[in-house]
Formats: sequence, C-alpha cells, structure tokens
Amino acid sequence: MIFIAIVVVLLITLYIYGTRNFNYWEKRGVKCDKPYFLVGNNYKEYFGKASMTQVADELYWRYSDEKVVGFLRSSRPELIIRDPEIAKKILITDFAHFFERGFNPHNTVFEPLMQNLFFAEGDIWKLLRQRMTPAFTTGKLKAMFPLIVERAEKLKTRALTAAAEGKSLDARDLMARYTTDFIGACGFGLDSDSLNDENSPFRQLGANIFKIKTMDIVKGVAKELFPEIFRNLKVWTRLENEINELVGEILRKRDYKPCGRGDFIDLMLECKQKGVIVGESIRKKKPDGTPDTATLEIDDALIAAQVFVFFAAGFETSSSATSFTLHQLAYHQDVQKKAQEEIDRVLAKHDGKLSYDAVKEMHYLENVFKEGMRMFPSLGFLFRQCTKAFTFPELNFSIDEGVRVLIPLQSMHNDPKYFPEPEVFRPERFDPDEYDTNNKYVYMPFGSGPRACIGK
Repeated sequence: MIFIAIVVVLLITLYIYGTRNFNYWEKRGVKCDKPYFLVGNNYKEYFGKASMTQVADELYWRYSDEKVVGFLRSSRPELIIRDPEIAKKILITDFAHFFERGFNPHNTVFEPLMQNLFFAEGDIWKLLRQRMTPAFTTGKLKAMFPLIVERAEKLKTRALTAAAEGKSLDARDLMARYTTDFIGACGFGLDSDSLNDENSPFRQLGANIFKIKTMDIVKGVAKELFPEIFRNLKVWTRLENEINELVGEILRKRDYKPCGRGDFIDLMLECKQKGVIVGESIRKKKPDGTPDTATLEIDDALIAAQVFVFFAAGFETSSSATSFTLHQLAYHQDVQKKAQEEIDRVLAKHDGKLSYDAVKEMHYLENVFKEGMRMFPSLGFLFRQCTKAFTFPELNFSIDEGVRVLIPLQSMHNDPKYFPEPEVFRPERFDPDEYDTNNKYVYMPFGSGPRACIGK
C-alpha cells in the first residue's frame, strides 16, 4: 500500500513538473499549439522527426497573421518572433534584456567546451568578445589571405584533375575539405592537406564535431527535460578529449608562447600572457547603478573552448554557404557566366593574381553569395534569452527572466513579403539600387547586434 502511494505521489509530481508552464502563453494571449506532457510542443525534434529550423518554419507559416508565436520546449516557454521590428528590439535596442543565447540547459553548470564565444553567457562572453575582436580586423584578414589563396590553388588543381579524368566530385565534401585546410592554416598554423589526404585527422575531427550519435541525443534531451538532475551529465566528452589533445599538441610546439604567426592560437596565447582580462560587467551593478568590474583569466581549457568554436563554426558555415551557392550556380548558368565574367575582368586589373583587394571588387560575386545565404542560411534561427523581465509595449504582455526567444531566419529569408519570388535564385536583388534596406532585420545570415558573428 505504501509503495503504491509513493508511486502515485511520484506520478503526480512528474505530471505537475511536466505541465507546469502549459498555460504560460494562454495567460498572455499569445497563440500556441496544444502542448503534450513532458515534451510540450517539441515532440518532433525530440523524436528526430524534424529539426528546430523546420519546427519553427511550420509555426511561422501556420500563424501567418501573428507577430509572435508561443512555443513550449518541454515545459520551458519560448517565443518565436515573426516581426522584424521586434527582432531589432531583441537583438539591438533592448539588448540589455537579451544578451544571453540560452543554449545551456542549466544556469550555472556548463561543459568546458561550451565556455566559448558563441555559447558563453554574461561576463565571460563580454570579456572574450572584448579581447578577441582584434583578431578579425581587415589588416589581420589581409595578412592571412595568401594562405587562403594557396589552399584555393590546391582546390583548383583537384577540381581540374577530376574534370580531366571524367570524375565527379561531391561539392559539399570538397568545400568542407577546403575550408578545413584554410582554417587549419590561418587559425592554428597546421597544414592538414585534407584536399589531398582523404584520411586527414583534422578533416576527421571536423566531421566528428557534427556527427551526432544516438546517445548524444538522449543525453541532450535528458538535460533539457531535467536540467537539475542531469546538470553534471556531459554530452561533449568525446569531442572535449579530441580538442584538448589537438590544442595541447599545438601549444607544446609553440612552447606555450606566441610564435609570431599572428593566427588565432597566437591571439589566445597573447591573451593569456596579458593576464587577467578586466572590463565592465554586463550583469552586475554597483550600488550607484554603474556596471561592476568583471574579470576573466585565460587558461588552457578556455583556449580549447575557443579553438573548438573557431574551427567548428568557421568550417561548417563556410563550407555550407559555398556548397549551397555552387549548387545554385550549377542550375543557373546565366548567373554563373555573369559571375565568371566579373572575376575575369577584376583579375585582369590585378595581373591575374587573386588578392584580398581583388575579391573586394567582385561585387556581383558577393551578391551571389548573399543570395545563396538568403535561401540557405548556415544558421536557420537565432536564439536569445531574456535576462530580466521584459514588456513588449506593442504586444501588451511581458515575459519572465529565462524565457528564450527564437528568430526564424530560414522562414524570414524565404518570405515573399520581404523577398518577392523567394524560391528564385536572383543575386540582383542585393544590388544597392534594388535592395530594400528595411529588410536589415530580416536578412541576417550572420546575426545582428553585439552578439552577431565576430567574423562577419
């Protein structure tokens, strides 16, 4: 009898826990699909039926008359933004209320690899951004450009060889290998040569980062459903070991000191040499209301976390953007011809040599890539987390601290309200004379505001 009573109490407790916020959006007058026990509205993603981008896209079009749509990830309320002006407020105007991404299921316990510029929160993010921004100046990029050109020559050789032999190439794999090579060279001083070495360890590492195993999914869902119970459960253990081994080897070769290459590893070692990073806190205030002082010490674990995101984000976004664009060019040979004519014309002015300045003159080619990233953004959505209660005056409701907001880029980029005939690949829509500047907070392949991509 006692056992049955305990089971009943546990089941009731689980039910209350699993449905505790199910009326959150209803109380605020926000449209929301009917949620289900424990999974909320997120059953498709949890069971591998759809990605979050696809789930958000479905809701974007289902509630086409709404400015926002409610969503429940398990019992955690989230708000899907359909209005560019509201997106602007979240990303820029009211950034002080939305400076976190909110990817970490637990508020205080983070996996070591998650303490990077993309995933880190609060003062850690702010101080990292403050110290790392100098690595992405125009001067730094120009200095690295010869390394990129050198890898581009290898890419050209492989493509021409395959064509001469009548062989086909997988563009996605080819661009992944190319971006792996130039990121390895520019970021870490490594000559991975994955364009010629099918089994390049550096290429395998890149592939492993995005190779999701069933147990990884189970762990991720468990942490999301029960963040307190599973706060110390690690999802990234395998990758953490591989990244730490790679970084340790590079640091040992450089004797833990900058070697003068000016690459990403040098930047991180310079940060470490300079000692503790000091800046204004984004979260804490002094009694007089001014920002408190925040500090951060760079150690090897933090360097490894930055290497992880620099490699993963740089390799994946660059390779996906280029391969999707190449796919469109293959189907639109008029665009391909126009881009090639511009390339030939510009290179003729620069003695046939590819350089940073030459690429900056290729405006139509730039529009080609912009159009590719409009149709297929590398990130299908942007996440921000409310860091203190916020009221939307135009919507007449408030959200609490901890509520996440999602801006569905894939949907907005392909909405005919902003881009007529969105299914048509037409780079001319980004010509200065034609581009609608009101779409600034619709077209955001690199994000926008203080947490936009540092390499944009």
